[in-house]
Amino acid sequence: MVNKMSKTVTIRLKDDVYKIFQEAARADNRSISNLIETAALSKVREQQFVDDVEMAELLSDKNLVARIKQGSKEAAGRIGRFVE
Repeated sequence: MVNKMSKTVTIRLKDDVYKIFQEAARADNRSISNLIETAALSKVREQQFVDDVEMAELLSDKNLVARIKQGSKEAAGRIGRFVE
């Protein structure tokens, strides 16, 4: 059975920051906890993936694409070593 209980995280906020979160949460008719969770997830997801413009720029670099393909082949063949 998977435990789906929410986890509790405690953060310390300055009064002015708390008031900003409180006002924003009230404006969206949600809790401060939900506001912070949603904003944090959005930021993490934004940093994990590239947008369409950045992806187009990466794919237009033929040398980079060739090196990525070569590295992928080598990794699949377990050629080379991982550096920590």
